[in-house]
Amino acid sequence: MAETIAYDVDGRVATVTLNRPERLNAITPTLQRELLEALHEAEADDKVHVAVVAGAGRSFCVGMDLRGENAPRGGATGDRNFLENLARGWLAIWDLKLPVICKVHGHCLAAGTQLASVCDVTFIAENCKVGTPQLPLGAGFVGVYWAWFVGPKKAKEMFFPVGAMISGREATDMGLFNRAVPAEELDAAVAAYAAEVAKVPKEILTLQKRAINATQDVQGFREALMRGVEIDAIAHLAPSVREMNRAIKERGLSATIEDFRAGRLP
Repeated sequence: MAETIAYDVDGRVATVTLNRPERLNAITPTLQRELLEALHEAEADDKVHVAVVAGAGRSFCVGMDLRGENAPRGGATGDRNFLENLARGWLAIWDLKLPVICKVHGHCLAAGTQLASVCDVTFIAENCKVGTPQLPLGAGFVGVYWAWFVGPKKAKEMFFPVGAMISGREATDMGLFNRAVPAEELDAAVAAYAAEVAKVPKEILTLQKRAINATQDVQGFREALMRGVEIDAIAHLAPSVREMNRAIKERGLSATIEDFRAGRLP
């Protein structure tokens, strides 16, 4: 039984819900694995034509959980392999023979924006808070997704500072997501769109997705995302990042963020 997601099928629509509301659905390897298992189950179900990914509680996803499973790996090679596994997990959603709609509310931060952007169609609440990592703990792993969808100029504007935050409306206008709607209309808007998509024969949806994704793959989408893995692994060796991780271990995340914003770190 899944520990970190909930899975439900209603007619031709499967809904996979990130279900760690006590951690604001922060991502762990277990959560990503269970999410992918559920999406593959939907893909294999002939009756399911489309999947929706959502988040339980007051936020869609606040990024990576910096505790437990996501603790820094020993050595550069182990760290790189860990990041590569995460990146290939997001690409598995890109490769699914099934359209995936993402429904985003509350907060969508850091690695949460990876998940939301790699889904095929993303609806977001206008007032959702969308942002970059709150500490300089790496470089490239998240930013390459933004660069691909919003362009390099806007990606640099967002990622050169730390902890930049915009609204769901601004993120949509920038091109990161498809459609921004008032928060109270989000569920209905996603349900209506999913119902329209679900009317289409599954094999046609599979081919439409494959054809459109092919235009991105030939332009280097996959290579760009994997290049971000290499650069992020290098960034984790930087003295400033090591100091940040030491501070988090000793004083906790909240205190480290406070020290950074006050100019006491790195």
